[in-house]
Amino acid sequence: MKQFLDDNFILQNETAEKLYHQYAANLPIIDYHCHLDPKMIAEDHKFDNIGELWLGGDHYKWRAMRTNGIDERYCTGKDTSDWEKFEKWAETVPYTMRNPLYHWTHLELKTAFGITKLLNPETAREIFDECTAKLRTPEYSARGLMKHYKVETVCTTDDPIDSLEYHLALKKEGFEIKVLPTWRPDKAMAVEVPANFRAYVEKLSQASGISISKFTDLIAALRNRHDFFASVGCKLSDHGIEEFYAEDYSQSEIDAIFNKVYGGTELTRTEIVKFKSAMLTEGAIMDWEKGWTQQFHYGAIRDNNTRLFNKLGPDTGFDSIGDFTVAKAMSKFFNRLDTDNKLAKTIIYNLNPRDNDLVATMIGNFQDGSVAGKIQFGSGWWFLDQKTGMEAQMNSLSNLGLLSRFVGMLTDSRSFLSYPRHEYFRRILCNLIGTDVEQGLLPVSEIDFLGKIVKNVSYYNAKNFFKF
Repeated sequence: MKQFLDDNFILQNETAEKLYHQYAANLPIIDYHCHLDPKMIAEDHKFDNIGELWLGGDHYKWRAMRTNGIDERYCTGKDTSDWEKFEKWAETVPYTMRNPLYHWTHLELKTAFGITKLLNPETAREIFDECTAKLRTPEYSARGLMKHYKVETVCTTDDPIDSLEYHLALKKEGFEIKVLPTWRPDKAMAVEVPANFRAYVEKLSQASGISISKFTDLIAALRNRHDFFASVGCKLSDHGIEEFYAEDYSQSEIDAIFNKVYGGTELTRTEIVKFKSAMLTEGAIMDWEKGWTQQFHYGAIRDNNTRLFNKLGPDTGFDSIGDFTVAKAMSKFFNRLDTDNKLAKTIIYNLNPRDNDLVATMIGNFQDGSVAGKIQFGSGWWFLDQKTGMEAQMNSLSNLGLLSRFVGMLTDSRSFLSYPRHEYFRRILCNLIGTDVEQGLLPVSEIDFLGKIVKNVSYYNAKNFFKF
């Protein structure tokens, strides 16, 4: 019987063990999509305790705690201490067995703090105190944790109106880890609520110094900020969309739609989709012009619980997988860009696992030989960034594309303790390939080449693809 979380965790055979320990384990980390706060990096934030670090904004844990019957004040409560929240999390952890949270929790304790005890109500106080004592030492600051995990580059997620002051400060300082912004213009195409859209456009106008009264002004202001992001080192955009938008539209239609929503009138569903189609296309062309990589995260239904959304706000754990029909629009959108030879390097992340084969075949339609893996099927995202989800994504990519050209894992996290997800991914990757070798599905004589594939997917493909 294998021991839980030993050196060969997840690795089920000798070939998998060899691939992981000899080729993957010691590689640096490129985290090309995350939600870390650049201010915390610039100021080298010191954490008061493990409760703050773990539970301050982790909606994964909050969902599990609520499901376990834990009152909301121990999740998002303002007047509940970090210890009280941690204690309730420790009470929940044993009930998360077979949920990825169980693996992540113990991987983080082991790799960050050297703690191999299981977290439960009996060990909670001891673990809280030991972690907290270490967190109050310099090597466990925000930067210290990044260095501990051999992080080489991180790309945060930033709005076009962001000043990027902390990225600039880090760049000026010459911080050894690259901290680069990522362009996330979702609010610029969120026209469902006219008042919110106008308020955002006014902020964009102020940030860009461009007066905005018509659609072409909006694009000019976004282009101004796009240029600024590029000057700070940005190499990627990211779009959080429910589905792909590729409706036909004329310039006069988009001008009229902008005037209507900017004037405070609600749009029809058709008008909303046409506007989003125009915005996605304009943004994609900007990315192509600069040689950026565009990312599309699609398929989430957000803020399902109106009562708790009104009380707690967004990103608090009330989102789920959607079932949008996307193939035709996705194809039309990419084809529109490709026809004009303006399709940038692209990563597509689906949230519904039913779309795995859809995406894996769609990316093959727009590979053009100019860049290895120009169009990428992104790693298992959000609800799919667990063992089964990662295996399913890599199996679809292997069956229908080239796993060897995959740019690999990212944390997509707000936590400085999420870097073991890269280790988790690498172990899963090595076990998939190792099992194929053990079963005679891949040649053992090619172990060194398979090791090269492991190294590339774990690190080098991303480094070369993004030109970090």
